Amino acid sequence: MPRSSPAPVVRASWNIAKRLLARGVAYRDCEYWGKPVPGFGDPNARVLVLGLAPGAHGSNRTGRPFTGDASGKFMFPVLYETGFANQPNATDRDDGLKLKGLYITAAVRCAPPDNKPLPQELANCAPYLDREMAGLKNARVVVALGRIGFDAYLNYLKRQGHLTSRKDYVFKHGAKYKMADGKTLLASYHPSNQNTQTGKLTRQMFVGIFKEAARIADE
Repeated sequence: MPRSSPAPVVRASWNIAKRLLARGVAYRDCEYWGKPVPGFGDPNARVLVLGLAPGAHGSNRTGRPFTGDASGKFMFPVLYETGFANQPNATDRDDGLKLKGLYITAAVRCAPPDNKPLPQELANCAPYLDREMAGLKNARVVVALGRIGFDAYLNYLKRQGHLTSRKDYVFKHGAKYKMADGKTLLASYHPSNQNTQTGKLTRQMFVGIFKEAARIADE
């Protein structure tokens, strides 16, 4: 798989982690990755997880998707339980984590303020998603985490000429669509603190998503 290294695509003051005005006190002595975060996982994956963007103090700090933040602490135990990961913990790039049959990437490669990427930032990062998709020859299922990830995949299909309109595809947790490129799009709420701490997304709901992804991938 190519390592995605986009040119500066997010507001310039944000892509140098040491200058983050919102740096968490708990991480003030940490060395931040502070540059575009590449995808991670099994290059022969049958399941692709498409998220939003690096978290300011998660993958923007550690350099690996969903690593070192609350979203990852919620997600990786689920991936371990459903057979996609060799361990339930993800703390840093050297923690021994390996993914099996699954690859994780994001619609945006740099940490946007307030987790709200601008349309231009999404557009600037789109070619790197296209390259990853081209390299994932065995992917059969796309698990979109949140509406931004969901829309990013639909926009990818439009760029590839597989989709003319998005109006028939509605984001909701558990929504499942067979797409024109032969893959199945499976939607999930994002495992953000906002969703998990309020009960909008429960562990049982998230386990169900990845069990369904595994079932479809094995058909």
